[in-house]
Amino acid sequence: MLRSPLRRDILLAALFTTFLIPSAFSQLDPAHPDLCQGNYYTEPQAAQVLHNLQFLYHDRATWQQRAALIRQGILQGAELEHMPHPPLTIIRTGIHHEQGYSVENIAIETLPGYYLTGNLYRPADTLSPMAGILSPHGHFHDPDGRFQQDQQRLCATLALMGATVFTYDMVGYGDSKQCTHEIPKALKLQTFNSIRALDFLLSLPNIDTSRIACTGASGGGTQTLLLTAIDSRIKVSVPVVMVSAHFFGGCVCESGMPIHRRPTHQTNNVEIASLAAPRPMLLVSDGADWTKNNPQLEYPFIKTIYGWYGVPQDVENVHLPNEKHDYGPSKRQAVYAFLIKHLQLNAASLAKAGAIDESGVTPLSVEDLRVFDAEHPRPGDAVMGNDAVMALLKW
Repeated sequence: MLRSPLRRDILLAALFTTFLIPSAFSQLDPAHPDLCQGNYYTEPQAAQVLHNLQFLYHDRATWQQRAALIRQGILQGAELEHMPHPPLTIIRTGIHHEQGYSVENIAIETLPGYYLTGNLYRPADTLSPMAGILSPHGHFHDPDGRFQQDQQRLCATLALMGATVFTYDMVGYGDSKQCTHEIPKALKLQTFNSIRALDFLLSLPNIDTSRIACTGASGGGTQTLLLTAIDSRIKVSVPVVMVSAHFFGGCVCESGMPIHRRPTHQTNNVEIASLAAPRPMLLVSDGADWTKNNPQLEYPFIKTIYGWYGVPQDVENVHLPNEKHDYGPSKRQAVYAFLIKHLQLNAASLAKAGAIDESGVTPLSVEDLRVFDAEHPRPGDAVMGNDAVMALLKW
């Protein structure tokens, strides 16, 4: 390990020269040189970057300095430092009572005239302090995001185990049609929506603030990473099929603002995921997408950081080499086991043959889950169109 500050500065300069030269990356966008998008590194380059990061920090103290820099870079790059936090306005447009749980259609006014839409899953028995879980969805269609049966089964099963779960729309998905998904500051709006969704979850009665988790897959995994990185109220993080050293997210809502490349540093989603430490985190990966290297590359890197806090056992990786990119049944089983352990969920009634039985969940129709419809129209003060929503994000 290098001890001389001068030698360390020389090495840092060499690292920046080697890994920040635009011509080194096939995915660099000349129009936006401050962005790291898509497959920004090749897989060998990504492995080398992680290897070289050991010279920037080597223990808890040096990592915490780096972590503070990365966290501030996210807040600044996503323009979140000065966002207003007005009192929450909540709209409830319907509730469905199922066997052992309920599903309520909810809208939250996160900014004046912007309504975040979602569904709140709660156990039928809400008397005891409950764990709270946020579940942002990914770029899944037909039907959109939170309407997917995978998402419904996840949220309802967690409610049957005693948790209150809020799943909410990406910008431009589901009921969130006030603008398109591709607005330039989608990352800012989605991350702010996650913060306000957490405000809402924590405002509910009987929520145990020490047992708050966030989990999502794909783009929902990105939202999970970012919220956990900047908000210490998240106590358990479960990003599914997302954490990668070479892939930075392929959508404007994941990498369309300069959160990875700052004037002071350059980072990646592995370091951002590591900001969860020492809070428990599960990485779920598969063999058919950018998470295929998790067992050999990303997971050992993150576990080293957890080791500096004395809790290497609190980060885990479940790798499914024969599976593809989704939030399917075996991925959910891995997540259930982790959340049962770290949120003290009650799974006794659902345990069957070594797994969690989801058969008690009845997926609802898209019409049932919609917040806004002909009977419950969007509020008259809702801002509409890309330009109008972008104007809300001037802060």
